[in-house]
Amino acid sequence: MDSQLFLGVFTDEHDILEATKATNKAGYTIHDVYTPYAVHGLESAMGLKPSRLTYVCLIFGLIGLSLGVYAQFWIGSIDWPLNIGGKPFNSLPAYLPVIFELTVLIAGLGVVFSMFFRTKLRPGGKNFMPDLGVTNDRFVIALEQKDTSFNPETVTKLWEKFNVLEARKCEEVTN
Repeated sequence: MDSQLFLGVFTDEHDILEATKATNKAGYTIHDVYTPYAVHGLESAMGLKPSRLTYVCLIFGLIGLSLGVYAQFWIGSIDWPLNIGGKPFNSLPAYLPVIFELTVLIAGLGVVFSMFFRTKLRPGGKNFMPDLGVTNDRFVIALEQKDTSFNPETVTKLWEKFNVLEARKCEEVTN
């Protein structure tokens, strides 16, 4: 599916932040904002909701915790119980290091693979680069042109207050 994007290229992070706020306030649909590094406050300027990745991390952490408790209990009490100095077979303090490590490992790997799945960053995936300077020193706002009422001149005039370097149309091929 092809979608038309209208790009605005900026050279300063403060300009991109203010232009994003103004564009969002004007009611335009922001496809994405591309920056060479993280810009503080950009997600709220774009009007994005908080990430649900923390809940995914919690779920995978609980899975790792459960797996650690179950594996330690099963191995130490049922499958291969060892009587060491008369200590009980199901001693929780002895299980804590393995439980902690499995919780962190499963949560970390789960979050990484969930992020790769959600963002479609996979081997052989196609990446969209709106401007080659985005990897060095350029900031780009990409707006979606949903219908014929979208007026590029109006958007360009809006962005001129924020020192837009270039405003142009772009074809994006989505996977």
